Amino acid sequence: MFSGAGSAPMLQAATAWDGLSAELGSAASSFSSVTFGLAGQAWQGPAAQAMAAAAAPYAGWLNVAAARAAGAADQANAVASVFDAARTAMVRPVVVAANRNEFVQLVMSNLFGQNAPAIAAAEAEYEGMWASAVATMAGYHSGVSVIAGQLASWRGALQGVAGQVGGAVSASPIGAAAAAVGSTVAASPVAAAAASILPAINTGFGNTGAWNVGIGNIGNYNLGSGNHGDLNFGSGNYGNANLGSGNVANGNLGSGNRGFFNLGNGNFGSLNLGNGNRGDLNFGSGNTGPVDGNRNFGFGNWGNANLGSGNHSSNNFGFGNWGPMNMGSGNHGSYNIGFGNFGSKNLGFGNHGNNNIGFGLTGDNQVGIGGLNSGIGNIGFGNSGNNNIGLFNSGDNNFGFFNSGSGNFGFANSGNINTGFWNAGNWNTGAGNGGNLDFGFGNGGIKDVGFGNGGSDNMGFFNSGDFNTGDFNSGGGTFGTSAGNSGSFNSSPNNTGFFNSGATNTGLFNAGSVNTGFGSSIDQPGSVSGFNNTGTDVSGFNNTGPATSGFQNTNTGLGLNSGIGNSGDGDAGWFNSGTINSGWFNKGTNDFGLAHSGELVSGIANAGMFSSGFFNTGDNQSGFLHAILPTVALPALPHLSVPAISIPGINTGFGNTGSWNLGMGNIGDFNPGSGNTGDFNFGSGNTGGFNVGSGNFGNANLGSGNRGFFNLGSGNLGTANFGIGNFGDLNLGFGNLNNGNVGFGNFGAGNVGSANRGSFNFGGGTSVAPTWAVETTAPTTWASATWATTISVSATTETTTSASGSPATT
Repeated sequence: MFSGAGSAPMLQAATAWDGLSAELGSAASSFSSVTFGLAGQAWQGPAAQAMAAAAAPYAGWLNVAAARAAGAADQANAVASVFDAARTAMVRPVVVAANRNEFVQLVMSNLFGQNAPAIAAAEAEYEGMWASAVATMAGYHSGVSVIAGQLASWRGALQGVAGQVGGAVSASPIGAAAAAVGSTVAASPVAAAAASILPAINTGFGNTGAWNVGIGNIGNYNLGSGNHGDLNFGSGNYGNANLGSGNVANGNLGSGNRGFFNLGNGNFGSLNLGNGNRGDLNFGSGNTGPVDGNRNFGFGNWGNANLGSGNHSSNNFGFGNWGPMNMGSGNHGSYNIGFGNFGSKNLGFGNHGNNNIGFGLTGDNQVGIGGLNSGIGNIGFGNSGNNNIGLFNSGDNNFGFFNSGSGNFGFANSGNINTGFWNAGNWNTGAGNGGNLDFGFGNGGIKDVGFGNGGSDNMGFFNSGDFNTGDFNSGGGTFGTSAGNSGSFNSSPNNTGFFNSGATNTGLFNAGSVNTGFGSSIDQPGSVSGFNNTGTDVSGFNNTGPATSGFQNTNTGLGLNSGIGNSGDGDAGWFNSGTINSGWFNKGTNDFGLAHSGELVSGIANAGMFSSGFFNTGDNQSGFLHAILPTVALPALPHLSVPAISIPGINTGFGNTGSWNLGMGNIGDFNPGSGNTGDFNFGSGNTGGFNVGSGNFGNANLGSGNRGFFNLGSGNLGTANFGIGNFGDLNLGFGNLNNGNVGFGNFGAGNVGSANRGSFNFGGGTSVAPTWAVETTAPTTWASATWATTISVSATTETTTSASGSPATT
C-alpha cells in the first residue's frame, strides 16, 4: 500500500481510456456525418446505397466502443478512489514500528513486573492495528471486486461487423454489378497480359505487396524485413514512413518509438527528439510526468515545459527544481529566481523563507546578506544543503556544484549518489541519464551501459528494448518489447545477429522465427536456432539455459541472457557471473559497468551497495576510491571452446582483425563498435583499452575525445578529469588548465570557482594566487589584506611587506 506505485497508474489508465472514448466518439460522429451526408445530397444511386449500407455497421461499432471506453475510464477512476480511501485508512508503518519499539523497550525494562499494564496496553494497541488493517483490506478487496464485475467485456464487440458489411454490400445493386464486372475483367485477355507485364514486383522473400526490398514485408515500398505498412526503411516497423526498427506509428526516425514523428529511441508519444521520453514535444532523454511529460528540454524532467534537467514540476528553467515556475537550480518552492532557495518568490540563493531578496536569509520579506552558505558543514559558496564541498549545492553531501540531489560527485545532478553531470536519476555514472543505475550518456531507461538507450538492462547504443547486447535493438511492434538480443537492429526477441524481425534467429535478415542462416521468412518449428544450444528460446552458439542469445552463455535462472560468456541470470554483456548485470566481468547483483562485485552499483569496480563511480568499496558512495584503495584485477577470460564445431576467433561484423569483436574495422579483441584499436573498447575510434565512448586515446576513459587515463567527460587531456576540455589532472568542471581545479576556465592549480589565474583561489576572476610575502627582516605585524567586492580574494604585490588572503593579524 505504501511502497508501490499507488493510484497513479490507475489514474493514468483512466485518462487514457477517457481519451480513447473521446476519440472513438469523435470518429463515429465524423464518419456518420460525412458518409450519410454525402449519400443524402451530392452522391445518389446504387453506389451511394452500397456505401451507406457498408458504413452503418462500422459507425454503430464505433459508438459502442466509445461507450465501453468511457465506462472503463469511470471504473478505473473508481478503483483509484477505493485504493486511496484504503491507503488513507491503513495504519502507517511508522506507527506500527513505534508501537513495536515501545513494546520492546517496556519488555526489556520490566525487571520487576512494573511495566505489565503498559505492555498489555501496547499489545492491545498493536492488535487493534491488525484488526483495522484487516478490515481496511477486506473493504478494499470487496470494493474493487464489485467495480471489476461491472466492466463490460470487449470480446465479440467487433464480431459480425464484417459479415454485416459484406451482406449489405452484396445485397445492393452495385454489389451484383461489381461481381459481374470483376468476373468479366479477370477472364479478359487484357488482364492476363497486364499481369504478365507488370507484376507486383518485390525483391527478396516472403513479401506481400509491391516494390518491397527485403524479407517478410507486408505493404509497399519497404526496404528491410518484417515491416507492416508502407515506405519503411528498417525492420519490424508497424506503420508508414519510418526509418529504423520496431517503430509503431508513422514518420519516426530511430527505433522502438510508439507515436508519430519521433527522432530517437524508445519514445512513447509524438514529436520527441531524444530517448526514452514519455509524452510529446520533448527534447532530451527520460522526460516524463504523472501521466506524460510534454515540451521539456533536457534530461529526466518530471512535468511539463521545463528547460533543464531533473525538475520535478512544470515551467522551470534550470536543474533540480521542486516546484513550478522557478528560474535557477535546486529551488524547493515556486517562482524563485536563483539557487537553493527553500520557499517561494525568492530572489537570490540559499534563502529559507518567502519573498526574500539576497542570500542566506532565514524568514520572510527580507533584503540582505546572510551567511555565504545557508546550510551547515559546507566548504564553498552558496550551498543551501549540508556537508557539501563546492558551489550552489542545494542537496546534502555533494562534491561539485549545482547539485540538487544528495551524495553526488559532479555538477547539476538532480538525482542521488551520481558520479557525473546532468543525471536526473540515481546511482548513475556518466552524463544526462534520466533513469537509474546507468553507466554512460543520455540513457532514458534504467540499468543501461552505453549511450541513448530507451529500454532497460542493455549494453550498447540506442536500444529501446531490454536485456540486449548490441545497438539499435528495438520494440517488437504490437507484440511487446524486444529483449535478449545479441547483435544490432533486431526488432523481436532472442536473436543472435543483425536485422532480424522474427524471433530466436541466428543470422541476418530473418523475418521468420527460429531460423539459422540468412533471409528466411519462414517460421521454423521448435524454439532453438544456432549451434550446440540447449534450452528453450535460444539462439547463437554453445548456449545453455532458457531465453539466451549470443556465445557461450549459461543461464542459471529465468531471466534473459545476451552477449558472450555470461554464467548468471538476466545478464547483458560479456563474462558476467552475477544476476541482472550489464557490462563486463560483473559478479554481483544489479551491477552495471565493469568488474563490480557489489550490488546496485554503476561505474567501474565498485564493491559496496548503491554506489556510482570508480573503485569504491563502501556503500552509498559516488566519485573515486572511497573507503580503501583496492587492487582491482579483472578476472581471467574463460576459454571459449566450441566442442562440436570450429569457430576460430569469432567476429561479428566486417573488417575486424582479432577476436570477439562486434562491429566494423576493429583491431584487437572484445571491441563492440567500429574502428577501435586495442582491447575492450566500447564505441568507435578508440585507441587503447577499456574505453567507453568515441575517439579516446588512452585507457579507461568514459566519454569522447579524451587523451589520457580515467577521464570522465569529453576532450580532456590528462588523467582523472571530470568534465569537458580540461588540460591537466584531477580537474572537475570545464576548460581548466592545470591540476586540481573545481570550476570553469581556471588557469592554475587548486582553484575553486571560475576564471581564476593563479593557484588556490576561491571565487571568480582572481588574477594572482594568494601568497604571504615576507620581507628580509621579520616585521612585527602583517599588512592589511585587500578584499574584492565579489567575495573572492584580490591579492596585491609589493616589494616590501604585504599579505593578502585573510584579514590582518598580529
